[in-house]
Amino acid sequence: MTAAAVTSPDAAARTLVSRKVDDAHDLLAHLPAEGALSWVRRGEGLVGWGEAARLEVTGPGALADAAAWWSAYTGELTVEDHVGVPGSGPVLFASIAFDPVAGTSVFVVPEVVVGRRDGVTWVTSAGSRRLPSPRPVPDGGAGRLRYADGELDPVRWCAAVAAAVERITAGDLAKVVLARDLIVAADEPLDPRRLLRRLADRFPDCWTFAVDGLLGATPELLLRRTGRELSARVLAGTAPRGAGAEDERLAAALLGSAKDRAEHALAVDSLVGALAPYCSSLSAPEEPELLTLANVRHLATDVTGTQRRTGPRSRAGLLELIGAVHPTAAVGGTPTAAAVALIGELEGMDRGRYAGPVGWVDARGDGEFGLALRCAEISPADPCTARLFAGCGIVAGSDPAAELAETQVKFAAFQAALEG
Repeated sequence: MTAAAVTSPDAAARTLVSRKVDDAHDLLAHLPAEGALSWVRRGEGLVGWGEAARLEVTGPGALADAAAWWSAYTGELTVEDHVGVPGSGPVLFASIAFDPVAGTSVFVVPEVVVGRRDGVTWVTSAGSRRLPSPRPVPDGGAGRLRYADGELDPVRWCAAVAAAVERITAGDLAKVVLARDLIVAADEPLDPRRLLRRLADRFPDCWTFAVDGLLGATPELLLRRTGRELSARVLAGTAPRGAGAEDERLAAALLGSAKDRAEHALAVDSLVGALAPYCSSLSAPEEPELLTLANVRHLATDVTGTQRRTGPRSRAGLLELIGAVHPTAAVGGTPTAAAVALIGELEGMDRGRYAGPVGWVDARGDGEFGLALRCAEISPADPCTARLFAGCGIVAGSDPAAELAETQVKFAAFQAALEG
């Protein structure tokens, strides 16, 4: 295990206060230009800034080490929580590597958190208990944008998809998720606040997230924990949007597609199988529904369960549960080990924190994590450059050209935020 933690000298001695404030209808408006932390959907959620403490961790025990660190950190705080809802009191934002063993996962405790749930707004901090004033975002974009292929150009990526289909047809595995990256360079530094605002406006049903330079709008809820109640939204199977009657035709075709439904079933089974040992009850509808977004539709299934009250796994915290379910077939494949190995062989890039869990957990163990999809990473060392990611599930019968087109549609979600 490799870890590096930076904690403010007086963090353990501070009194942290969560107090209701006048309603904030726009959480994102309070974010600063640097260090923005976000988990917002339909105007509710959490935003934060500043770093009271930070952990970067890599290795086989990465999530267990992070959970122990968070428990120790919160155990030394004096907390006055006058709100008492999930997300009030101490909060840890997290962006976990797709491969936590090899990649670096980042955990940040903000100095200030502003939350909103069911119309109630609160501020958590060690200092001022007033809601900070909204921060203006400069008008105008980042100027001219220049795009370049990432690790694999479209031709070589399609060849990788074709190779994956051959392996699936040969019976080596049932599904693998292959992703590609795209590099964008701008004339001016990219402002995360502007990007988050545009993503939230265009994709209100997605969770607009930002942690340590990785930001995006994910439609996929990996796992939510509230007390012992667990829930998740599984997405697999995608179709583009159309105009008028064509849009309805595409929707019906997705819902009736044997290929997409098979891919979706693998993703649901993957999550349910991983959660089952931790749950006294667990349910998933037999038929998927359609999730309609501005640019695509997905097959979607909402899974719900109740965590066991007895037995050794009854004590599992949210980070342990995240470690148990990730990677699902939605971002890795089936079987998991074979799929992840094939990703390393064919994909040609280091995913970093792309397609990894992203979200937050509080001191009670409540929290929400999605999958870092429809996202980009902006490096503090070069704020004029971003790395975009998009991927799709490959199964028997997948067509490389069609899969390439699907990644382009998914890239477009973030490109629209950059270019608008």
